[in-house]
Amino acid sequence: MDAVMTVESEVRELIRRSGVDPARDVVELDRLVRDAVADYDERSLHGSLPALANIEDAVKSVKDAVAGFGPLQPYFDDPDVEEIWINEPTKVFIARGGTAELTTTMLTADGVRDLVERMLKTSGRRVDLSSPFVDAVLPDGSRLHVVIPDITRAHWSVNIRKFVVRASHLDDLVGLGTLTPHAARFLGAAVASGLNILVAGGTQAGKTTLLNCLSAAIPPRERVVTCEEVFELKIPLRDVASMQCRQPSLEGTGEIPLRRLVKEALRMRPSRIIVGEVRQAESLDLLIALNSGLPGMCTIHANSAREAITKMCTLPLLAGENVGSRFVVPTVAGSIDIVVHAALEHDGVRRVREIVAVPGRVEGDVVETADIFTQREGVLRRADGFPPHTDRFRRAGYDVAALLAQE
Repeated sequence: MDAVMTVESEVRELIRRSGVDPARDVVELDRLVRDAVADYDERSLHGSLPALANIEDAVKSVKDAVAGFGPLQPYFDDPDVEEIWINEPTKVFIARGGTAELTTTMLTADGVRDLVERMLKTSGRRVDLSSPFVDAVLPDGSRLHVVIPDITRAHWSVNIRKFVVRASHLDDLVGLGTLTPHAARFLGAAVASGLNILVAGGTQAGKTTLLNCLSAAIPPRERVVTCEEVFELKIPLRDVASMQCRQPSLEGTGEIPLRRLVKEALRMRPSRIIVGEVRQAESLDLLIALNSGLPGMCTIHANSAREAITKMCTLPLLAGENVGSRFVVPTVAGSIDIVVHAALEHDGVRRVREIVAVPGRVEGDVVETADIFTQREGVLRRADGFPPHTDRFRRAGYDVAALLAQE
């Protein structure tokens, strides 16, 4: 056993005896660890114990082990690391700048399980043979997803998508190269005017970040209700009610699906509703809410704005046999106003590729669209389309023609 592991073992025993909570008693934990390291360092001077190479490194390693996430903690501390995933104990990957890297971190099967249990401790969620999948949010806002055998072949599969705060407003996205100033001004005006916006893109395209930044343009007096699988949205307003889904209990009862949250949100006096991501039948309830005059936004997995519209016309059919496309298609046309499609480019930069308007017309079961901004030669440029509901822009104090005038 090396020096740091010896100190770690001693600190764990001290924690058990003193009753210190490593997650909450941060100051007391720091004092306890430093005292233990200093005591060990003094004892090692007599030559009976291996010496510590560096006192501060030892303190950090011990604190990471007892209060953090052990060997993974350096990746949590690194602001450039966006995601961490474990395919098997000896294969730990990270994503930095949109690019995947195989790390030198080597874990054990028991070590992976211990880390997952530690991560789930504060969430109230569980993973076991009866519930082999789990989604949870870590205290720092990172999102955890775990799958265990026999769903996976042999090892626990762990994904941690870090909550990296690089943008909280549309202007921040302009600085990152995701949006042009022209497009950002238009989107800010569209949100403030109460248009319904669908944010589309693939995995890691930055949909949630984009939705957060759009939310920053909501007028401050509005009441926003959010519905998510797990808490990810950070709405910078004072009147926000946030809800997340709940897993079933060991008896298989008590599950709260996203569809239920959308229905309940309508009873909470919202000025605007935001759904983290629509994947199934909850899309029908959202469409009905938007069609009744309640402004809202949501994200959806899709490869283009057109595919996002097509998917919104398909997902509500999962709600039941009595729901048909003759109802859904015109409802989508009348409910969605703007589609923003984002993508993770080959250079690791997330960019908005197109902003499309939905004028509300249907031709042969196809929802018509109009390009407002499209990507040409790698740059988001003004197209010739216009958004619907110019009267809403006018009431909010915006001139659509001036907003979209060529720069």
